[in-house]
Amino acid sequence: MEWLRDYWWVILIILVGIFINTIKSLNKLSYKHYLEKKKGIKPIPYTDDEDDD
Repeated sequence: MEWLRDYWWVILIILVGIFINTIKSLNKLSYKHYLEKKKGIKPIPYTDDEDDD
């Protein structure tokens, strides 16, 4: 664990980079486009009534 004490800043930089990239990619997502696209999709009918007791 000696290396962890010496290189904690490298691990911190990597974690901050992952966090920033996650925020960027989440900002690129368009939930409004997804909801508009979802309106045209019909649900799959579920007709498995054998397991119902």
